[in-house]
Amino acid sequence: MIRRPRDWNRVISIVMILAAVGVAVPWLWHKYETRPPWWDPVQHQILYPALKQTARMAGLSVLGAAAVGLVLGTLLTIRFWPTRALIRAYIEIWRGLPIIVTIFLIYFAFPRLDETIPHLPKIEPLAAFQAATVGLILWGSAQVAEATRGAVQSIRQEQHEAAAALGFGWMGRHVFVILPQAGRRLLPPMIGLLVNVIQNTTIAGLIGVGEVLETGNRSTERLLFATGSSHALAIFVYVMAVFFVISFPLTRLAAFLEKRLV
Repeated sequence: MIRRPRDWNRVISIVMILAAVGVAVPWLWHKYETRPPWWDPVQHQILYPALKQTARMAGLSVLGAAAVGLVLGTLLTIRFWPTRALIRAYIEIWRGLPIIVTIFLIYFAFPRLDETIPHLPKIEPLAAFQAATVGLILWGSAQVAEATRGAVQSIRQEQHEAAAALGFGWMGRHVFVILPQAGRRLLPPMIGLLVNVIQNTTIAGLIGVGEVLETGNRSTERLLFATGSSHALAIFVYVMAVFFVISFPLTRLAAFLEKRLV
């Protein structure tokens, strides 16, 4: 039996990957065994406090964005124009603004509105972690709302009519019939949103949140002050590897689910 070119390409790819792994793993292990004394404290700071902070921020942001976005995206499909206009304005504002601008507005500007607008009650400022999370929720909910609208409107009209014929009202139709079907099409974009939120948590370092990238940057500054060398290349390559190990499987999972579910 003669193998097709596609089969040979797959075999060659697998062999090349195994060869690369076979060379890289011993080299990396040797580097780890001979690591300098400053490496362990830096690694601990990146993997434990910083990665925990990043994961907590990403998890809260995705949950909040999904909760708000699903509701807004579903309401966007109704034919009541004032509601649609308000939701559309919400989506276009928070999706159109750079995330850093949104976070700066929440963290720096909104608590000082009483200085600009007379008789306005004083707004208590949020902590840096809270402000960054709210900013990511606003941006993410706008993305989810638009994706939900598209997913709901992609469900055939016959499904709406069949649910109505069974006695479901608007709420019942969407909760029990439409959204479960739309959810299959929403799952890949939601995983993609999670990847984007994980990567965008790096912006939170600009207001002092100790996430992975900011912790790596602080480590280079401490080392530069203490030893005269920042070791920036090694530290930032390690930060890059941490994000890649988290993001790559999720992007592959999103692609796989998109082929299977959509």
